[in-house]
Amino acid sequence: MELALTLDVGTTVQQALALLQPQWRWPAGQITAFGIWGRRVAASHELQPGDRLELYRGLLVDPKVARRQRFKRQGAKRSGLFATRRPGAVPGY
Repeated sequence: MELALTLDVGTTVQQALALLQPQWRWPAGQITAFGIWGRRVAASHELQPGDRLELYRGLLVDPKVARRQRFKRQGAKRSGLFATRRPGAVPGY
């Protein structure tokens, strides 16, 4: 979701979130960090003109665990690097 705001000079991340609260609700405790253009910042960081404030939440599933489960479900011979082989090729190449 994307919202455009016009804020006063020197507005902090925390103040911007307080202004957003009436317009946009998010579940309490899900927002774990903030960022501007992909770089983490503190809640006390002052926003500059043109900044894109991003709200980050924790991962629902560990990516390594999800990959292992998906690989196990698909089977070792049908997925990944060795899924398709040339006829007569040596296994693993």
